[in-house]
Amino acid sequence: MADISSQPATLKCNICGGEIRKDFLTGTAVCAHCGNKWSLSDVVPEYLKYASAIEKIKKAQELLNGKPDVSNVAQAKLLFQNASTECLHTDATSSELLAICKSGQKECEDLRIYATAMGFYDRKSYRQALEEFKKIPGVKDSASRIEECKVLAEKEKKKLIPLAVIVALIIPTVLGILMKEKLDIPLYVIIPACLVLVAGLTYAVYRGGTLATVVMVLSFICAVPLLIFIVLAYGLHMETGPAASIAIGAPIAFIVAVGLKTSAEKPN
Repeated sequence: MADISSQPATLKCNICGGEIRKDFLTGTAVCAHCGNKWSLSDVVPEYLKYASAIEKIKKAQELLNGKPDVSNVAQAKLLFQNASTECLHTDATSSELLAICKSGQKECEDLRIYATAMGFYDRKSYRQALEEFKKIPGVKDSASRIEECKVLAEKEKKKLIPLAVIVALIIPTVLGILMKEKLDIPLYVIIPACLVLVAGLTYAVYRGGTLATVVMVLSFICAVPLLIFIVLAYGLHMETGPAASIAIGAPIAFIVAVGLKTSAEKPN
């Protein structure tokens, strides 16, 4: 058996002098040189004192060994945290178990990000998945997933081009009508200016991000009033002033009416 009288942080085999490696999860100690095995409770007398903490670490590791899942990872992290609170003594075993808990919590955080990335991947949201995988390039198959998501995200973006063009047309159309009806700017000036704006907004929507979100929100807000205005002003030849008032006021009145109806139907 190893000499444990002084209980050093690194135990030595008394047969060959090799380093004894401790596996707290299996409860065994093995000489790295000659392969002799011992029960960890024989090599480390205080081992049983940490039985509760070790059991929590085992359960946490079992949760992490399965398919990465946000819920399982959260439970495992909590178990590591609870186990670490039971390892606040000054002996070497306590330090080793604290190191295991710290490493386990880091693994939990990495796997949480991985599980989140896989959630995006499974929903075919490849751009979001790519951003998450980039945070953990060395975890599991993240490196290959990053390359795969780059290709799939590019294909995903190309599919958005028609939508990006449609969305980008709305705001320039509104501005073009305002310039024509209110400022009487010639069409040969309005059309090139609007086309340039359409190109810029299309690119913004294609790239994604905060600006794309703003453009899409504004476009959807303007879409219904724009359609109503075009029908009234150019289809029914209504004066632009009343047409604009109806185009803006009708959607607002509709939303207010729906809101009041919903509130009235709620039980007191």
